[in-house]
Amino acid sequence: MLRRLALHDEQLATDTLLDPRTLAMVRLAALVAVGGAVPSYGAQVDAAVDAGATAAEIVDVLVELIPVVGFPRVVAAAPKLALALGHDVDSFGILPSG
Repeated sequence: MLRRLALHDEQLATDTLLDPRTLAMVRLAALVAVGGAVPSYGAQVDAAVDAGATAAEIVDVLVELIPVVGFPRVVAAAPKLALALGHDVDSFGILPSG
């Protein structure tokens, strides 16, 4: 698989050994890491929930990313994730950007 990645094999994107729940959680983590947009969070949260993830597990992914991506990146992602989970982000006192 690494060789195929190195060769830019586009078919690789459809070949995964991850179950749908894990795949959605990994993609959520990637969104946090790159500062993803609000609509992307919604799509991945929906995929994670549809695959059996709970809101608590999804939030735990965010918390576990702090040592990897840093607290500021996680803080920036929190309202986006809250919005995707159906929370009223206006009550947070901030609105997500992006």
